[in-house]
Amino acid sequence: MELMSGNEAIAQGAWEAGCTIGVAYPGTPSTETLEAFARKDGVYAEWCVNEKVAVEVGTGASAAGARVLATMKHVGVNVAADPLFTAAYTGVGGGFVILAADDPGMYSSQNEQDSRYYAQAAAVPCLDPADSAEALSFTRDAFAISERFDVPVMLRSSVRVSHTKTPVEPGERTEHELVPYRKDPAKWVMMPAFAKPRRAVQLQRIDALREWVETCPYNEVVRRGGDIGVVCAGAVYQHVAEALPEASVLKLGVTWPLPARKLREFAASVERLYVVEEGSEYLSAAVRACGIAVSEPPAPLPRAGELSPRLVREAFGLPVPPYTELSETLPGRPPALCPGCPHRLVFKELARMKAIVTGDIGCYTLGALPPLSAMDTTVDMGASVSMAHGFELALSGTDHKPVVAVIGDSTFAHSGLSSLISTVYNRGAGTVCVLDNRTTAMTGRQGNPFNGVTLQNRPSRELNIEAVVRAIGVEDVRTVDPNDAAAVRAALKETTALDDISVIVFRSPCVLLEQKKTRPLWVNASCTACGSCATLGCPAISRDESGVAAIDAALCIGCGQCTQYCRFNAIVPE
Repeated sequence: MELMSGNEAIAQGAWEAGCTIGVAYPGTPSTETLEAFARKDGVYAEWCVNEKVAVEVGTGASAAGARVLATMKHVGVNVAADPLFTAAYTGVGGGFVILAADDPGMYSSQNEQDSRYYAQAAAVPCLDPADSAEALSFTRDAFAISERFDVPVMLRSSVRVSHTKTPVEPGERTEHELVPYRKDPAKWVMMPAFAKPRRAVQLQRIDALREWVETCPYNEVVRRGGDIGVVCAGAVYQHVAEALPEASVLKLGVTWPLPARKLREFAASVERLYVVEEGSEYLSAAVRACGIAVSEPPAPLPRAGELSPRLVREAFGLPVPPYTELSETLPGRPPALCPGCPHRLVFKELARMKAIVTGDIGCYTLGALPPLSAMDTTVDMGASVSMAHGFELALSGTDHKPVVAVIGDSTFAHSGLSSLISTVYNRGAGTVCVLDNRTTAMTGRQGNPFNGVTLQNRPSRELNIEAVVRAIGVEDVRTVDPNDAAAVRAALKETTALDDISVIVFRSPCVLLEQKKTRPLWVNASCTACGSCATLGCPAISRDESGVAAIDAALCIGCGQCTQYCRFNAIVPE
């Protein structure tokens, strides 16, 4: 018996099933899955530039007969939807399992969506484990299910299952021989003449899956009382089991397709049937679609965010154990760029020039928060470059503020490059800042094409951002040290004054890569309480009631960024 997170258990299950290839783009809460898989014996694992590429690589490896695991967070499924929907037509060679890790409560995401809708729309089976033990066993079995029904299988997790450690019984690996590849254009070439017959195959498969799910052991009835019956799935089961100990529960381990007959039998065995789910109406709508009457709790369940046993009990009008509410007087603890972060001065200067800043997905999104407040938009991976072009188009011919796109090196490889190609092709203007901190920092400092570090430290090629950008036609390409305030200010001032597209590569390693620390700085008697240093938003800098600055030696790494903004030489080495 071992304690494993859901992510670790999924990796273990894939390894036990004889999976040999893992592909992904890192994204919380899924990231640790492929990292754990990569440490297993006899496997190949890689970070792809994005989730679409990962599923395409996985589809190719599956077609060649290997068992494949692809992992991504819920918004990554959006990116991967194109190959996913068509892979549901082609089917598989070796078993192909796709992890979609949802994020109810948006702890590290820009939206809250339910990946089971994708399984329903693509008509691929969706397994929904409730803890790490189920994550392991469901994943292990999913490869055989994939091969049995000739279809990719979605494994849907959530942040609570992915990151909570519960007991599991790890097993031995079962080696899987490559399924011999046989040339078969009617299966793999999805032009209309072949796709139409494959649609008929898909419909036959759907019928077979609906029969299989009725007897699938993953859908379990936990019988307690006959008054209340609850249908739920995934981590929500744990909350329901604790909050409603007298209710009978149909715990769904397969959430597409649903076992319609089993649902009707369960509904008939209780006086009132409820569906409990978080941040979605997927299950309740699907249960009602089976012709089953669903009751509503006395008080509505929250429509957004994660559930908890307390929230479930409150919705059912039941008393809750005593607890203490957090005091409203507690100070907030908003996230902030790390002390010495190379992104800080870029945002400081963008704020000074009052630019319109289209941002992107990464830790640099924190540049939107006070006191920097230097980002206007963040939508999805790569959108900074595309949206900047849109701003320039709409504001063309007007007297407007400079428009600047800000994107990280990994995100630039993910989808920013294609956006820039489109802007260059259409003769767009504006300034694009690539914040190259030599890593994929937000999800745990993974490798990417522009730092040349691979998941298993295999030999690689480090791509050159400047050379790639010049190759697509950008003439004004600059490389600037983002820790040099004067150089940052000059580069931004010069490029935003141009009528063409410019790219500035701000290159400096993430401070967490080497974790170097020089002598911390301190504030001497020259401080005039002007507050300039505090506007950098460095966690090491604070001010007392009179406005005089102070530096926390435990947090300060001695980067010297703040000294460049102190006009009175009040910040000096300790």
